[in-house]
Amino acid sequence: MGNCWYAPPKVDDFYSSKSNFEATKCQDKPSPILTIRSFREKGRTAIRTLREKGRTGKMSSPRSEDEILSSPNVKALSFSELKTATRNFRPDSLLGEGGFGYVYKGWLVEQTLTAARPGSGIVVAVKKLKPQGFQGHKEWLSEVNYLGQLHHPNLVKLIGYCLDGDNRLLVYEFMPRGSLENHLFKRTAQPLRWETRVKIAIDAAQGLCFLHSSESQVIYRDFKASNVLLDSEFNAKLSDFGLAKAGPTGDQTHVTTQVMGTQGYTAPEYVATGRLTSKCDVYSFGVVLLELLTGRRAVDKMKVGVEQKLVDWAKSHLDDKKHRIFRIMDTKLGGQYPRKGACIAATLAMTCVNPDAKARPKMDEVLAILETIPSLKCTIASSPSEQQTLASPLTKSPGYLDHPSPMNLTPRGSQLPAHIRLPQGR
Repeated sequence: MGNCWYAPPKVDDFYSSKSNFEATKCQDKPSPILTIRSFREKGRTAIRTLREKGRTGKMSSPRSEDEILSSPNVKALSFSELKTATRNFRPDSLLGEGGFGYVYKGWLVEQTLTAARPGSGIVVAVKKLKPQGFQGHKEWLSEVNYLGQLHHPNLVKLIGYCLDGDNRLLVYEFMPRGSLENHLFKRTAQPLRWETRVKIAIDAAQGLCFLHSSESQVIYRDFKASNVLLDSEFNAKLSDFGLAKAGPTGDQTHVTTQVMGTQGYTAPEYVATGRLTSKCDVYSFGVVLLELLTGRRAVDKMKVGVEQKLVDWAKSHLDDKKHRIFRIMDTKLGGQYPRKGACIAATLAMTCVNPDAKARPKMDEVLAILETIPSLKCTIASSPSEQQTLASPLTKSPGYLDHPSPMNLTPRGSQLPAHIRLPQGR
């Protein structure tokens, strides 16, 4: 992981053209009424549905550390119990590690949340943070704060926490299928079917939509494939709220804060100004949607030129005169996807990553459009040239690396280098 502090090239009329859905030259063209604007009412309906499905609750902000840790929604657990639950943090209980620390598999008695014997009780994921001083504690506290108050089917459930001396741990529901990053980019992973990819996109959009629509808006700020976790049924949930931030209130249009993020996913205007809005999450979502469509990473440093950055690469294919959607689609799909659905998703993704934040849709509009895709019937490429293209795997540079992250192990976003760090309080 690193910083993504680059300014994307100027984008032409692809994003604003009234014919941008037609530009992909799909065999089955979407209806001309399929526009962002036409989905605003559906988006408002989606918001109401999300509020019924999830428990929004008004975020109490700011809260003191004592208030956060005394929340009735999460339980304080002792270090000794978690030590027993993970079998003394044994290596064979280790699910993986990252820059933040280690994730262990553990077992707890469901009713009492005390340590259980392996194979009994409920399975949990125990994140044990490395000592990171004030910033590490701040991000740990942020997770307890937000996940202790916000509950939704598409947010990972925080079961409890432990603060014992220098030991800081978080206990989550166990997500047996790990991260979306794992399924997209690990060589040994079974390729995700089109229907599963669309479902994951919809689930993740519901999670973001819920955060943005809560009475006190929350900006996630670190949306990426490694932070989207999957349960046994491939239901997607957002995890890792260490960088989450309360959104603007009253007459405010944005929150000014130190720039934090992950390379390839961070909105360019946030990088340039430190001004954070919900549209920054929309940009990040667009990048992940492109990853789902293409099977390519947001940034691949093993590649060169325009191929290194996914947004630039996708634009170069979707913005030329031929606009053939199959050029960007993941070859592991084997052509098994509906052309119209792929066109809609690709155009939506490129609209989300528009460098002009005001031109991006809101997450409720994104969700409304995504929800039209599952009903579209899958077809395979029909022309010989398309079949040949689809059969040819994307070229990987020598030394292409796997990046496993079984339980959200990618270190969270890092701050700007000191020499270009923005002043606070602007």
